[in-house]
Amino acid sequence: MSRHPIGVEEKRFKYRTHNKKESITIMIYRQYGEVLLKVFDTREEMGLVAAQEAMQTIADLLTRQEYINCIFAAAPSQTEFLGALSRQDITWKRINAFHMDEYLGLPIGSPSSFGAFLNYHIFGKVSFRALHLIDGNAKSEEECARYAKLLNKFPPDIVFMGIGENGHIAFNDPAVANFEDPLLVKEVVLEKACRIQQVHDGCFPSLKDVPEKAITLTTPALLSARHVFCIVPGERKAAATAAALMGEITTACPAGILRKKTGTRMYIDTHCAVGLQ
Repeated sequence: MSRHPIGVEEKRFKYRTHNKKESITIMIYRQYGEVLLKVFDTREEMGLVAAQEAMQTIADLLTRQEYINCIFAAAPSQTEFLGALSRQDITWKRINAFHMDEYLGLPIGSPSSFGAFLNYHIFGKVSFRALHLIDGNAKSEEECARYAKLLNKFPPDIVFMGIGENGHIAFNDPAVANFEDPLLVKEVVLEKACRIQQVHDGCFPSLKDVPEKAITLTTPALLSARHVFCIVPGERKAAATAAALMGEITTACPAGILRKKTGTRMYIDTHCAVGLQ
């Protein structure tokens, strides 16, 4: 396979890291609907550029608002991005942080919870204005209502997200995704493909250990943000990414709806780009 999986415009630019200037190649593909796609040689470069562009967007929003509201995804695909983001010069005390989904019924303090993941990778590293976490051990109906009320009070400005192997966004798997969902937050039953991904990601030792239910922000809740940063590395996400960017926009691949969302940026590595040939 060639180094560039499909025809691209290759650009080089300078960025600053560890007080040095280095050069990164961005392979910028044509826009897919409203999605501006950027492809990088490595996950580290992908995460760094996404983080720096997120920092610029945050700084711009904070020139016009007292504070902003950001929603974060929890998954190993976000590790490089979250690490780079936590090192950016950002006024964290003017940001309210939310996360987009959580398993139901995991033991309190479980390292497999999404809250624990985000606490390790970013929430515990910087000082936010406020942290609003989904409680996977609360009564589901009451917790969904509580979190929806928070989202109404603090409408999201930015969503940082990924795409699942089955095309899900948050825990909106194909079977439960609804582009016109009347709810902002809901309980869902996770598809087997989604649960298997959690094993592939190393989050659980086996399928039987992965919870079957979760609370998730719905598709309309995610797309209500003005800015969407979608970070999707790895060959296991290649088919879903190709379907999202080039397939029909249906709930068979929920991520396809991003092509209709103004202000969406997607960052992938060359391993994920193989499906775009």
